[in-house]
Amino acid sequence: MNTSFIVQRFHSRYQAGVNHLILPIQNHEFGIPISVEQQPDLNDIPNFYQQGAGEFWVATADDAVVGCIALKDIGEGQAALRKMFVAEGWRGKDRGVANSLLQTLLAHARGQQLQAIWLGTTAKFLAAHRFYEKNGFSEVAEAALPAAFPVMKVDTKFYHLTL
Repeated sequence: MNTSFIVQRFHSRYQAGVNHLILPIQNHEFGIPISVEQQPDLNDIPNFYQQGAGEFWVATADDAVVGCIALKDIGEGQAALRKMFVAEGWRGKDRGVANSLLQTLLAHARGQQLQAIWLGTTAKFLAAHRFYEKNGFSEVAEAALPAAFPVMKVDTKFYHLTL
């Protein structure tokens, strides 16, 4: 199995790979019944994420998408971390995919002079909670979110990182 990967800016040629990565994790692994159609951001990544200080990255191995992460500019020097997914066989500290994706996002956010990153996740993503906490994110109440934060129906836990 190939153990090397690269993190790069999303390009439309990775659209099918992003969908193929995200949907099985949402639907089968975590039992969240959601389709691509119910996630309009996935159908228009350039216009939804790659605007302002926002961006969308993919981790690829042999040109296959094995991970992704997005940063949505929500204004006033703040952004939302969204769509962080890593394929099952590419998870874990030893693989480094999640960490590389997050470090790419954080370097970009700092370069854009963002002051804060917010995220929402489901209570089911326990490994994700540990990962965010280890990387300096603090849990916050939903009431603490900025008004412009795009809360998803499945979001029940929220985090904040001051840059």
